[in-house]
Amino acid sequence: MSKGKDDLYLLEHLNDGFGFWVRARRQLAHVKSPFQDIEVLDTVSFGRTLRIDDYFMTSAKDEFFYHENMIHPAAITHGAPQRALIIGGGDGGAAEEYLKYPTMKEVVMAEIDEVVVDFCKEHLPEVHRGAFDDERLTVLITDGKAYVEQCQDQFDLMMLDLTDPFGPAEALYRVEYLRECRRILGPKGVMSMHLGSPIARPNVFHRIVSSLRQVFRHVRPYMVYVPLYGTAWGMAVASDETDPLSLSSEQVDQRIAERGISHLQFYNGDTHRAVFALPNYVREILARPARPITADDPMDEPGLDPENQIPLKVVYAGK
Repeated sequence: MSKGKDDLYLLEHLNDGFGFWVRARRQLAHVKSPFQDIEVLDTVSFGRTLRIDDYFMTSAKDEFFYHENMIHPAAITHGAPQRALIIGGGDGGAAEEYLKYPTMKEVVMAEIDEVVVDFCKEHLPEVHRGAFDDERLTVLITDGKAYVEQCQDQFDLMMLDLTDPFGPAEALYRVEYLRECRRILGPKGVMSMHLGSPIARPNVFHRIVSSLRQVFRHVRPYMVYVPLYGTAWGMAVASDETDPLSLSSEQVDQRIAERGISHLQFYNGDTHRAVFALPNYVREILARPARPITADDPMDEPGLDPENQIPLKVVYAGK
């Protein structure tokens, strides 16, 4: 890591053909857990920024693009959510958004890596905003797959805050796991998850949507540009009885006001409707046949191997 006058340009690959870079002034903290390599960087555009295994996760200045859109389209559509489950989510950003709801009695976070939780508590207060101190949040250090499969509770809302569907995380995108997720959702329960980028990995995006459609009656993919991810990002809400498109812009704004939900930097009634308006190229992707992800037919697209690419950390010396 450069500590002199030269900043660091950090490269991230989206696929084998393109990616993006982020300029950082310095590394603020770094730790290796039994599961992954974790660091916080002081970046020029995004402030404190979390990277795990050389991939950007969240930042102080742009976390709301991801967290607000992953939480509120589902949560505002539910009548009065009282219990929510997050699989992953160790940075606390998703929990902070759930806890804005006055009807919320408990948020459970099932995160496999305790080091991530402790690290983010200390170094990313702009992301979690004290959510870890809220008595309604229960943090369980456990395998999210095993937790769901063994769970006998029910939740109104659920978010899968997962890494991309490669390696160990791939099993959490399979139809078999999604069925377990549906089992622990209440009758009007809503689940949200990310789909990756339809630009960088359209096949991955499409297969995840196909998997959701094997399990839930209502599956609504939507699109958000996340600056730290360098591209348009796919997300989805899924439910058997609750459809986010049943609400008008005015109804969403009314619910936000009635529930006293504040400090929203992205989400409102108009954006609630707008993100679900899919461009034609995405509609064309989703109109083609796609195989669900299952134990017998797992994800066949390989993840990116940093050892076979140009270095992810490049010191800039061009001042």
